[in-house]
Amino acid sequence: MAKGILVYAEVKEGKIKNVAFELLTAGRKVADQTGEELAAVLMGKDVAGLAASLGEYGADKVFVADDDKLAQYTSDAYSKVLADMIKEKDPSTVLFGCTVQGRDLAAKVAQKVGAGLLSDCIAMDLEGGSLIFTRPVYSGKALLKAGIPEKSPAMATIRPNVLAAEAAPRQAEVVNVAVNLDANDLRQVIKDVVMQISSRPELTEANIIVAGGRGMKGAEGFKVLEDLADAIGAAVGASRAAVDSGWIEQIFQVGQTGKIVSPTLYIACGISGAIQHMAGMSSSKCIVAINKDEEAAIFKNADYGIVGDLFQVVPILTEEVKKVLSK
Repeated sequence: MAKGILVYAEVKEGKIKNVAFELLTAGRKVADQTGEELAAVLMGKDVAGLAASLGEYGADKVFVADDDKLAQYTSDAYSKVLADMIKEKDPSTVLFGCTVQGRDLAAKVAQKVGAGLLSDCIAMDLEGGSLIFTRPVYSGKALLKAGIPEKSPAMATIRPNVLAAEAAPRQAEVVNVAVNLDANDLRQVIKDVVMQISSRPELTEANIIVAGGRGMKGAEGFKVLEDLADAIGAAVGASRAAVDSGWIEQIFQVGQTGKIVSPTLYIACGISGAIQHMAGMSSSKCIVAINKDEEAAIFKNADYGIVGDLFQVVPILTEEVKKVLSK
């Protein structure tokens, strides 16, 4: 692929994560300006059938690495296969979603191919012929624009939900990639996977998040947030204070030491707005804060604020939402 843009299309439970389509949309715009080819890479077991959907969002070509050894994600196996592919195809740019898997894989692949890596980006643009990425710094207090020196390839992880996914249908060429892995390449072996079943959307890809903090007062307090979340099809999140108190599991933590989210709507309930929490959700398109402390720092960053007891406000909000949605 003599130069070009390569997008890692992460697959979870047999489906491509939406962030891959967002990256393809952004990559398509840049590729159209530079005249480069836009390609995606699919890795896993029995994933070839997903290739056509990547063409729907602008991929000219889809590289498919389909093998039993890739049935479960391990950083050893996936990074070896992807690094070998990058060395052979020599793309100018490689993009990953800033997910748990994406962050892990990007760092390891960058080390293997000797490339620069920009993490947690929220935008990418072509400026003066160079690809420039925007990323929050100082816990979200400022935005930094940066590029990778000419050494190829430039690599970046980009937050889910910050870019729009737009269809740009084309017939993508599917190329099967040989998977060369031996026992020495596989130090990690997945023996069992325990799935947590939930009807709510995954936190990092949710369009709406209802999150609670220290103001929830206890684990039972999250019931009012769950009711609201179920009414509007939202994910439930939490601040570190709530997690550290043992009221909710760590997988729901939003913030600098938790998950980075960028929903369309973020409803913060009983959250003070500590800088560590803001670092994880400041790129939300609309922030609604509910807190009885009118001096809470969260109000400085909120688009809308309600000063009041969340245990009175949230149930009323839930009932009003149900009325509107039932019409």
